[in-house]
Amino acid sequence: MKTQKTVIALKKASTLLTKVQKMLEEKKYCIDIIQQNLAIIGLLKSANESILEGHLSSCFKTAMQSKNDKKQNEMIQELLKVMKTAQKK
Repeated sequence: MKTQKTVIALKKASTLLTKVQKMLEEKKYCIDIIQQNLAIIGLLKSANESILEGHLSSCFKTAMQSKNDKKQNEMIQELLKVMKTAQKK
């Protein structure tokens, strides 16, 4: 996982979120708020993809290489659950 890059993206999203909250309180132009909000969503999606990539190349890969069928099935079910949740968003 690209941990440092992911942390930076999450910190940027957090900073932008505070900015958007302030923009709302100050009744700034709606389109400007939406654009900032979309930037936050993009940063969060990017961070999530990076975290998932790290999981697949480490935890998931290790489980699939193991001889433990129960662990393999658990990992597959976890991944399916996450993917179903992501599709709802």
